[in-house]
Amino acid sequence: MSLASATGPDSLPVKSTWLIVFARVGLVASSASAFVHYQLLNDPTYASFCDVNATFSCTEAYSSRYGSVAGVPVAVFGMIFFAFVLGLVVLCSSSAAAAGNLPGYVFATSTIGLAVVLYLAYASFVVLKAVCVLCAGTYVAVIGLFLLSGSATRYPMTSLPNRALGDLRLLFRTPSALAAAAAFLIAAGSAVMWFPGQSVATVSAEAAAADEQAPAPSALTADQITQFEAYLAQQPRVPLSVPADGAAVVIVKFNDYQCPPCRQTYMEYKPVFAKWAKTQPGKVRYVTRDYPLERQCNAFVNQDLHPSSCEAAVAVRLARAKGKAEAMEEWVFANQPTLTPEGVKAAVVTVAGVTDFDARFAATLELVKADIAQGSGLKVSGTPTFFMNGLRLPGLRAEYFDAAIAWELRRVTSAK
Repeated sequence: MSLASATGPDSLPVKSTWLIVFARVGLVASSASAFVHYQLLNDPTYASFCDVNATFSCTEAYSSRYGSVAGVPVAVFGMIFFAFVLGLVVLCSSSAAAAGNLPGYVFATSTIGLAVVLYLAYASFVVLKAVCVLCAGTYVAVIGLFLLSGSATRYPMTSLPNRALGDLRLLFRTPSALAAAAAFLIAAGSAVMWFPGQSVATVSAEAAAADEQAPAPSALTADQITQFEAYLAQQPRVPLSVPADGAAVVIVKFNDYQCPPCRQTYMEYKPVFAKWAKTQPGKVRYVTRDYPLERQCNAFVNQDLHPSSCEAAVAVRLARAKGKAEAMEEWVFANQPTLTPEGVKAAVVTVAGVTDFDARFAATLELVKADIAQGSGLKVSGTPTFFMNGLRLPGLRAEYFDAAIAWELRRVTSAK
């Protein structure tokens, strides 16, 4: 007995109906996740309805390094996944022959989905020690699809490719089904491209140089500034053992040179720091602290997310002693997608004239570890993490970052 009849989804048997239920639950949960992530990216004052405390927190998951893939929020891919499953049910319900193949298609698809959600669940529960309720909804939906479709499959999965080829031929002979499939592909691609995530394109050295000419951040409205400043005023502060050197505002960034958002903020905030250096010389100090996400130097991570980041941190420190730190940072960020330890060692010679990298590596790595220890004490779990006079900043667009500095300068000045 097949899971569907030729009369459409309304007459599907119980198991197929449950496939629809789980797919819809997953689509709702992932859509809600995408909405929350969108708000977090666009409004730093936004408080997510699923943020109960430090443990039950969607924001903690979305803002971590596990919340996005290539700059696109994971929730967007979840929406595409569940929409694809629903599309499979609808398309297969139009043909008795295709309906018999439906559980195999869903099982193959949900097997991939299961691997992804198991990894994300591990990252959330074990690494971040946070529970995202909306994320958990998608986990349940994927597991439900996997178990249900697996129990309903009545033929060897090795035969699935041939079955799929037959159904694809049928699809191409059915204009309405072909149009629906094309519409899905266009919508999925548009969602990925449109969503204002923290996307960072693969760049060349020329592109990095062009980024230096980035325009100043756009202006915020008066209402946006008022709401943002009210949010900042309510945030707690932590003590930071970073000398001010006469500055009124000290910005500390915990950084990983192989982290795409670290490169993004490095380039986007350059015009902001340049503006304040020109208009308020010496009033704003920017300090970088190392926090490579690599076990070689960071005992607080359990996997090597960025296997060249320890070498990059050491290279920049050694280049700083030669007065070439900025040039080395530029090179590392420009070559971030293809960074290797050997490439870093070679570049520090040509970029900064450092010829004793290996001899000084171990001692310099201890300085990097000192930064990491400080970051761990401040509960830094991902990069970049910014502090402004001890106030931990959320992920901010350049215009909000600029507004935060302006507010803090006024606050410090008025307090004197």
